[in-house]
Amino acid sequence: MDAASVKFPTHSELQKVLKDIVSEKNGGFNLNMWATIVDRDGVVKLVAFSGKDRGDQWPGSRVISAQKANTANAFSLPDLSLSTANLFSAVQPGGSLYGLQHSNPVDTNVAYGGSSNQIGTEDDPMVGKKIGGINVFGGGLALYNKEGKLIGALGVSGDSSCADHNIAWKLRHNLQLDYVPSGVSPNKDDNIVYDIVDGVSASGWGHPACSPESVDIATSFSKIYSVRTKK
Repeated sequence: MDAASVKFPTHSELQKVLKDIVSEKNGGFNLNMWATIVDRDGVVKLVAFSGKDRGDQWPGSRVISAQKANTANAFSLPDLSLSTANLFSAVQPGGSLYGLQHSNPVDTNVAYGGSSNQIGTEDDPMVGKKIGGINVFGGGLALYNKEGKLIGALGVSGDSSCADHNIAWKLRHNLQLDYVPSGVSPNKDDNIVYDIVDGVSASGWGHPACSPESVDIATSFSKIYSVRTKK
């Protein structure tokens, strides 16, 4: 697919939808968030935050959101979507993907370069560059348009990892970029899997539960924010 033909939301659209979702219950600490979108080549397209100023969110979560976007894009395929939440158990010692978290390091020049005054704006210093990075807890989701084409990924960060996933899920849905083909969850999508008992995931794709509320919210997605079928 020609990269020039791919349609992403505008910065203002992303920021507005993010702000609206952060105002809802998401199973975390009700903190402000960062959101990053990358294209299929891993190039950062958008960076936004939900607070009034860049200091209203954890400063370190800006780069984490970009890592999550890069991870979900790098390890999803046209026919199989893997969220960053799906990777948690697989990268633990003895897991099927142990060591993955040490691959594809962040480009620190991209992550920390440029003017701080531009952070989170349309001209964020990461925009137009490949950030790299691997993150293996909730908050990163691949993006599939209405034709079912994988166009990149979204990463959010700034709260508990479970709330990050819930916010990312709602954000992707409201941007109408959740025409997910298949995944490893029980519902065959890329939703977070809560099946860890005594430190072991039954499926191999499990993620720790942060709070009962965060689990209930994610479980409700199959009814309220279920993934769409491509047109």
